Amino acid sequence: MLAMRIGFMGAGRMATALARGLVQAGTVSATGIVASDPSEDARRIFEQAVPDARVAADNAANVAHADVVFLAIKPQQMGEALAAIREALEPNSLVVSIAAGITIQRIAEGLPKGQRIVRVMPNTPCLIAKGVSGYSLGEHATKDDGALVAKLLSAVGAAYEVPESLLDAVTGLSGSGPAFVYSMIEALTEGGVAAGLPAKLAAELATRTAVGAAEMVVQTGETPAVLRERVTSPGGTTLAGLGVLNERGFKDAVKEAVQAATRRSAELGRGARGEGLGARG
Repeated sequence: MLAMRIGFMGAGRMATALARGLVQAGTVSATGIVASDPSEDARRIFEQAVPDARVAADNAANVAHADVVFLAIKPQQMGEALAAIREALEPNSLVVSIAAGITIQRIAEGLPKGQRIVRVMPNTPCLIAKGVSGYSLGEHATKDDGALVAKLLSAVGAAYEVPESLLDAVTGLSGSGPAFVYSMIEALTEGGVAAGLPAKLAAELATRTAVGAAEMVVQTGETPAVLRERVTSPGGTTLAGLGVLNERGFKDAVKEAVQAATRRSAELGRGARGEGLGARG
């Protein structure tokens, strides 16, 4: 167990999931965690999810003595939040941002010179400890900082270090990807219903099929292409279905969806830089 203090600016769903994961994994003691949020409801939910952790309404008091400070706030709140903690922040504190679209440079501008910063792009399955996150080190962050962030993020899934220039692509793939998978499950369900299955059964079969297929890739280490070929018999049912997907441009549509989400992430980042941290994210 790491003997350190973790401060969360923001006590929303992602902060709560990460704090709960850290405690359940035995990475950090709940008594070493404190979260601040202006919302009384958010503080109450956090406190219920992470017993023995402390909650507070004041950001500066929250982070003044934390070893690691998570900026778990909405992008449009970043300017105000950084101003609130700038004077209280310990020089040796590591600042980890999970605010979408806000670059390391913009965060650094709101903090003391030389502050160590890591930017993270998590996804929503972190809420059930099945997430995947990309993270990038700021100019003053060290390799040890990167290893620490990877360890902390591993409490809610897997984590991969990437250059900050690739975080938009991470956003487009793993950040937006769950919605694309949900759409596939939804379409499979509708196909089952159209084929005569009861809606509830079709939804159950579609969901568990998606989970099982993904787990096959993870556990076997085989590529999706190899696994697909193994279940596709000449003249069989799977080949008939794949033929329709190919005709309708399924693979190209998914690729273009990831690219579109990536472009939008970049646009939002440029917007945040152009309009200022206090405007939007």
